[in-house]
Order: sequence, then C-alpha cells, then structure tokens
Amino acid sequence: MSLEYTSSEMMSVTAARALTNGMTCFVGIGLPSEAANLARLTHAPDVVLIYESGTLQTRPDVLPLSIGDGELCESALTTVAVPEMFRYWLQGGKVDVGFLGTAQIDRFANLNTTLIGDYKAPKVRLPGGGGAPEIATNAGEVFITLKHSKRAFVKDVDFVTTLGFGRDGKGRDNVPNIGKGPTRVITDLCVMKPDPATNELVVVSLHPGVSREDVIDATGWEVRFAEQLASTPEPSDNELEILRELKARTERAHGGE
Repeated sequence: MSLEYTSSEMMSVTAARALTNGMTCFVGIGLPSEAANLARLTHAPDVVLIYESGTLQTRPDVLPLSIGDGELCESALTTVAVPEMFRYWLQGGKVDVGFLGTAQIDRFANLNTTLIGDYKAPKVRLPGGGGAPEIATNAGEVFITLKHSKRAFVKDVDFVTTLGFGRDGKGRDNVPNIGKGPTRVITDLCVMKPDPATNELVVVSLHPGVSREDVIDATGWEVRFAEQLASTPEPSDNELEILRELKARTERAHGGE
C-alpha cells in the first residue's frame, strides 16, 4: 500500500470488504451504497444489489442521489413494484444482508433516523425510517456504517426507528421469524460486533493509527474492547483508485466540477 488514504476511505473500504461475492444485499443510500458498489467493482463482482425502489441486481455507474435516481433503474436487471420488493424479496427471506446508515446508534445497535430530542418537542426532525425497519427485521443479517462521534454513538437512542436488539438487548429473543440483526458496525475508527452474551456492541478491530482512547472519546457509553483486538487491514491501492474514480464520476454526473 503506497497511496495515502483518509479515515472516510478506510471506512468505505472496510465496509465494502464485509460483502462477499454472490451475496444478495439490500442497500441503503449514502455510505452503504458507496461501500456496496465498491465491493461490486472490486472483489465481489457478482454481489446482487437491491434498492428500496424495486431495482434488482442494479449496477450503477455512479452513486445514486436517492432510491428514486434513474441510474438505479437504468442499470438494473429488472425493476419490480415496491410491494413486491418488500413482500416477496425481503419478507420472503431472499435477502442475505441489509446495509444501512443512520443518524444515531446505541450500545444495542438500535438505530434512530426519526428525531433528536424529546418526541413531543424534538430539537431536530430527521428523514424517518423509510424501509430500514423492515430491512433490519427481515434481512438475514445487518451491516451498519457511519462516522464515529458522541453525537452518533449514544448510550440510548432518542427514538428507536429501526430495531437492533431493543432497549435491553433482548428485543430479538424468541422471535424466530426475523433475521439475526446487526452483525457488524463499521466506522471511520473501528469495527464493532455485538457481544454474543449481551448483544452490546464491542470493538473487535481498530483501524491503523487509531487508539483505544480515540474510540472511547468518540463513544457515548462505556465502550468495551474484545480480548483479542485486531488491527483492520489497510486499503489497497486498487481499492482506493476504484473508490476515488467512482466518487469522481459521481461528482461529474451530478454537476460537480
């Protein structure tokens, strides 16, 4: 590895590596879409990307602005009605992984994209759940990616828009008809996974140059670290070059300089 890289690029590459070839992935807009398409353009050319608007096996040349971006439909194998997407594909158990972003996440991987503050008098109103609540409960497993900060990583989310493991970590217990939930959280500092006993998120890998103190300072609860703490592999030059060209194409297509 000879190219210098940013913490954001480290996050995207690490998130992309979580996907494997042939996997069926229900993709969220933003960072999840960037990671999923990077995976498709590198080590997982046969990953099947599905978006909420009904596009199946889509292969966009640039990153979509929203689920309604024409690029998704134009590059898809086929497009189906949204009810079919959710009822047949997602609820029918045909999605291996849901790849989601969020505004807030708590120690039990519950996600909040509804509001910040008190429900009756919120400080900020957020876009809402979209398809994330259904994706998180019906996909075989869930990957989450977002930048690490105390604003985002809170002890308890202000509102549970999308179920991780519930307020007590037991929200999926004895519920056989849903997926196993979040299995990893990828940030610009580290990788976290739920503790098998409690479902609380635990740091399992630190990115190069990141210390335990960096993660502690950016997390809103008393975060724990795995006994065998790994070091996340650096991005390769090839991954960085492909990611940068993808983002450059996207910027040009969307009117950037």
